[in-house]
Amino acid sequence: MSEIPIPAELIARLRGARRVAVLTGAGVSAESGVPTFREAQTGLWARYNPEDLATPDAFRRDPKLVWEWYAWRRERVRQAEPNPGHRALVALEQHIAEFSLITQNVDGLHRRAGSHQLIELHGNLFRAKCSSEDRPVENWPDGDEIPPRCPRCGGLLRPDVVWFGEMLPANALHAAQHAAASAEIFFSIGTSALVYPAAELPMIALAAGATVVEINPQPTPLSARVTYSLNGPAGAVLPALIAQAWEAA
Repeated sequence: MSEIPIPAELIARLRGARRVAVLTGAGVSAESGVPTFREAQTGLWARYNPEDLATPDAFRRDPKLVWEWYAWRRERVRQAEPNPGHRALVALEQHIAEFSLITQNVDGLHRRAGSHQLIELHGNLFRAKCSSEDRPVENWPDGDEIPPRCPRCGGLLRPDVVWFGEMLPANALHAAQHAAASAEIFFSIGTSALVYPAAELPMIALAAGATVVEINPQPTPLSARVTYSLNGPAGAVLPALIAQAWEAA
């Protein structure tokens, strides 16, 4: 891990920080073998465009098809395991007094790794909600009816994820914006920095005077704006960062 160069000033700032916020995107999950949203179409689903399945209109038109696609995606994600990047973020949380992990990923791998202070901007594949009452439903019966129905009102259940044409959950977005505005150090990890409103979070942190660190294998539109740009996969850079900040302290 020590072969990855981490600026000494960043290590010093991280050791002294009380408020840290992290934004993660698809690149972190890709290191666990989770296909990105547009790479996920294989086998029986190869003839479908994901943008045509992940919409409220698609669900109204054919709720069974949409539910079965998400069930297939859940099974694929279940085969993946948290990677060293996920686990390093768990370790980082343990060292920081006020920590927020904001993710665009819906695969639940951060939670499985052990992260607690988690803001899931786009929802979670493994949760459902009632399409009639917009209430979260943690458990639903396995029966012959697809999709299953809400145990409270009988409405159709749908995946608790944000679809094209839908707004991000207001509470999650406000929490993420607050975390970015109050962070001393803000990390943008494994994300293209192109999809709004998540892409504005590093800019909020910069405007508030935070140290902003990008970790990504390739440069992004954000790279020229950040305080530090660390080129490499999260699964290598993050463990090196943790090791140099604390294990070698």
